[in-house]
Amino acid sequence: MHPVKTLFKIPRNPPPTLLHPEKWCEEFNHFISQCLIKDFEKRPSVTHLLDHPFIKGVHGKVLFLQKQLAKVLQDQKHLNPVVKTRHERMHTRRPYRVEDAEKYCLEDDLVNLEVLDEDTIIHQLQKRYVDLLIYTYVGDILIALNPFQNLSIYSPQFSRLYHGVKRASNPPHIFASADAAYQCMVTFNKDQCIVISGESGSGKTESAHLIVQHLTFLGKANNETLREKILQVNSLVEAFGNACTAINDNSSRFGKYLEMMFTPTGAVMGARISEYLLEKSRVIKQAAGEKNFHIFYYIYTGLYHQKKLSEFRLPEEKPPRYIADETGRVMHDITSKESYRRQFEAIQHCFRIIGFTDKEVHSVYRILAGILNIGNIEFAAISSQHQTDKSEVPNAEALENAASVLCISPEELQEALTSHCVVTRGETIVRANTVDRAADVRDAMSKALYGRLFSWIVNRINTLLQPDKNICAADGGMNVGILDIFGFENFQRNSFEQLCINIANEQIQYYFNQHVFALEQMEYQNEGIDATPVEYEDNRPLLDMFLQKPLGLLALLDEESRFPQATDQTLVDKFEDNLRCRYFWRPKGMELCFGIQHYAGKVLYDASGVLEKNRDTLPADVVVILRTSENQLLQQLFSIPLTKTGNLAQTRARITAASRSLPPHFSVSAGRPKVDTLEVIRHPEETTNMKGQTVASYFRYSLMDLLSKMVVGQPHFVRCIKPNDDREALKFSRDRVLAQLRSTGILETVSIRQQGYSHRILFEEFVKRYYYLAFRTHQTLLASKESCVAILEKSRLDHWLLGKTKVFLKYYHVEQLNLLLREVIGRVVVLQAYAKGWLGARRYKKVREKREKGAVAIQSAWRGYDARRKFKKISNRRNESAAHIQAGRPSDQNRDLHPAVTAGTRGTVQVQDGREPGNHKVLRGSIDHKSSPQAESNNRHAETSSYSPAITEKNWHSQAQSSSKGYNVFAGHSNKHPVSGTGSLSSRTCHAAPDRPGLSPPRGAPAKPDSKNDLAQKQRTPRRRCQQPKMLSSPEDTMYYNQLNGTLEYQGSKRKPRKLGQIKVLDGEDEYYKSLSPVDSIPEDDSTHPFFFPSSSKGASFAQH
Repeated sequence: MHPVKTLFKIPRNPPPTLLHPEKWCEEFNHFISQCLIKDFEKRPSVTHLLDHPFIKGVHGKVLFLQKQLAKVLQDQKHLNPVVKTRHERMHTRRPYRVEDAEKYCLEDDLVNLEVLDEDTIIHQLQKRYVDLLIYTYVGDILIALNPFQNLSIYSPQFSRLYHGVKRASNPPHIFASADAAYQCMVTFNKDQCIVISGESGSGKTESAHLIVQHLTFLGKANNETLREKILQVNSLVEAFGNACTAINDNSSRFGKYLEMMFTPTGAVMGARISEYLLEKSRVIKQAAGEKNFHIFYYIYTGLYHQKKLSEFRLPEEKPPRYIADETGRVMHDITSKESYRRQFEAIQHCFRIIGFTDKEVHSVYRILAGILNIGNIEFAAISSQHQTDKSEVPNAEALENAASVLCISPEELQEALTSHCVVTRGETIVRANTVDRAADVRDAMSKALYGRLFSWIVNRINTLLQPDKNICAADGGMNVGILDIFGFENFQRNSFEQLCINIANEQIQYYFNQHVFALEQMEYQNEGIDATPVEYEDNRPLLDMFLQKPLGLLALLDEESRFPQATDQTLVDKFEDNLRCRYFWRPKGMELCFGIQHYAGKVLYDASGVLEKNRDTLPADVVVILRTSENQLLQQLFSIPLTKTGNLAQTRARITAASRSLPPHFSVSAGRPKVDTLEVIRHPEETTNMKGQTVASYFRYSLMDLLSKMVVGQPHFVRCIKPNDDREALKFSRDRVLAQLRSTGILETVSIRQQGYSHRILFEEFVKRYYYLAFRTHQTLLASKESCVAILEKSRLDHWLLGKTKVFLKYYHVEQLNLLLREVIGRVVVLQAYAKGWLGARRYKKVREKREKGAVAIQSAWRGYDARRKFKKISNRRNESAAHIQAGRPSDQNRDLHPAVTAGTRGTVQVQDGREPGNHKVLRGSIDHKSSPQAESNNRHAETSSYSPAITEKNWHSQAQSSSKGYNVFAGHSNKHPVSGTGSLSSRTCHAAPDRPGLSPPRGAPAKPDSKNDLAQKQRTPRRRCQQPKMLSSPEDTMYYNQLNGTLEYQGSKRKPRKLGQIKVLDGEDEYYKSLSPVDSIPEDDSTHPFFFPSSSKGASFAQH
């Protein structure tokens, strides 16, 4: 049973019970049943269990119960001895190691079956199919049965479930195969290849879709748009390359090899498509019950609903001949089928997402519509005078419609269809075409148009999805290739197309046999491994019959195609004469038929028209006309040469990373499309197959190119099985499935996977790959057997063998080794993360400390600079204040002058001389504002004079002059420097100091010669305007400034600290006067000193209004 099913069944099963409940007491049985309740909501808690009667009865009987329990255990040990092995331990430190991995689930892998016969395998597949388990392993090969219904097992949740996990952890799934290829690519740095094979209708296309979906999920790119483009590629290509057949509604009519490109880290960076062997003949004719390519029906429905049929010259009532069928319901389906309309919208969405421009899409639609219109052209025979059959176009409307849509001349088109030019000995001869010849030219033109258009779309997709050149150049990258090719077909009537398809499937089967059987058994012999050989059906002789030269089937077909007089009958006769082997036979009574014994069974082929299909000749006249079309895309299609595989060569278009839109031929200059001159003048034979290239030769080169891509990568196989031919869900036809199992070699594959060793690795590569599982990093090892044995024993693997130069492993060994290696690398990554984190933290700590020290140094430097700047500013202010104080001291030389204050202009103060002794006049100017109360108080005391505190240092310096005897302090500056108040014009009042005896000598009295201060005053000389201010030196000045600076630091003082740049103004209550010692007295009759500075006397001060 699968582990997931087991997890679901555990809670639904009843809880376990005691083996013999009758041997135990009722309380103990009840206690055990309570402990084993599975539902945690109903299970009692530990608190409740402690209150159980059984537990309560234990108190006081502990020793007795211990002895009784020991006796019971001893009896059980003797009755049922159990040998404990080391396999019973749970290895929690090695979660990925699986003991006996080949037995992890018998139902998931057919290799685990003990009985290997057809009935057992069929029974197992049928049982799983009924349970909707459509996937089954055969070792490392996946078998997928088509369920013919939608299953909900492909959601993103399942993608996450199959992401880097052990295969045994989940049921078999297509995602598991994709994940295995992805993990091998990332782990081993090697390209991978996923080969999807099976009959038509077995689900190969859908399997390819799912693999691409999961790979884009695993390789999540930074560019979300790129992932969307890759997911849309398949839908767009399949609309042009798939069609409805008798056994499959969405049958691939071409071979597709999609390469998804990844960076070394596993991120998808681009994609590339290679297309092979498009069935172009389906464009012109389909078998009964089949349809044309899907795109014709999609665009017809879309244009019908968009009301654009008339623009593309398509009829609304009668369908074109190329898509008409015998039932006559084509137009009804086109107008009423909602699925066609949705598909058309999806195609438009794909074009837009991938990066096609609107102009390109419109050109594609015009070419498709032109193909449909070409099919409506009919021909009629006319007789000339020389009795030569000629052809003409009786209905000119169809011809004009086709020419109009393709942007060519109707006359030139008619001439190219009804005649052809022959060049003989330098002369050009125009010959008329018969009706059949004209019809063949018309159909060849349609096939060429569609084939080249399909090839151009693929090349355009490759251009738009190509990875960035910078990423490719830097990293190199790796690829995962996905092969989705048409399946093996066997219809009632099989023609040349089915022959090519079945030959391609023979080649894929041969590739499978080589990798699974031949190469493995060859290695056994070379390495000296004793292994039982497995018999398998080798189809190499059949491939030689098809592909060898000069007597192979395809070589004979090409040889007969070169003879103009050859017919289909002569071709069959040649086959019969040269292909004498057991794989070829010719049925009796059927002239134009031959049979082939393929790996999947016998197929009878109809040889009618095989020669003409193989020639596939396109006249040069048609190529020349199509090159002259005004449609740039149509010009390009017939200007690019064909490769050896029959496809358009990839042009080197300069595409910008931003747009990736228009090819070079779409650039328009001066209103005229720019066309490469060399491509226009290239001979038509260089772009057609007129030089001997046939469909068979294209097919041969296509197989070679496909195999060259596949052999590069490590293969992963997905074998798709069709359970029934009726396409019914849950219907399992044993005979039909058994026939496919026999043809694909599944029975032999099961046998060789069970007995053989699918992985064979060189000693050197094995040691290099799994070195870390057994040895330390610093150890140096040789690629020897001993090193390989040490790694294998350390990994605890079994059933492995060592050859002369290689290690032989089972298919499940590589998975176990990879999981162990991933675990070890994961631990190393964790240790590296912690070490890098510690180193980063230490480095950050050092950088932070360095930054902090730098910040401290910067802050220290700045603070020093700021302190010096402030000190310098304060020092300069002090020096200026000192100069102002010194300039205001009375001078002995100027004591005879008596300045007085007179009113000047509004808001100014003037000092005038008072000529009358003892008369002190105070002249007030016109004042707009009242004096402040402090000024009035000072006036009443007659101790101070009113003066504005807003006198600037400049005005102060220019107005203050030395005066010892009544000099006019502001002489010459009273009208030039008005003194303005703060915010409004304030009044200035000069008060004369009251007469005080002993304060100052009388006017004109000489100074005392014994006074040191007066001596210093006499020695002073008047300071000139530009002279450096004198520093303070008197004791009074020093005492005053010391006390003035002290008041700034004294927080409890009644005065607020002086602001920067503010002038110190003294009032009558200044403490300076209390501490200042008396100086020389001034006589009472002195009235010539209305103003003086604190340094000269203490009787005058400035009051602040």
